[in-house]
Amino acid sequence: MKANEIIFLVEESLEGGYEAKAIGESIFTEAESIEKLKSNIKEAVHCHFDNPNFSHKVVFHS
Repeated sequence: MKANEIIFLVEESLEGGYEAKAIGESIFTEAESIEKLKSNIKEAVHCHFDNPNFSHKVVFHS
């Protein structure tokens, strides 16, 4: 894994929708659809690092 790469494990939630957990970082989010989950992941990563100039590549793994 590269320094600017964050891998998310994506799973269907038992309650419906999807959950995403970053591997190696304390970043978690959930959503009702995959498209909304992608948006939530981007927002969660930006909030976690609190740096607007942080460049990253997000990888989804299910």
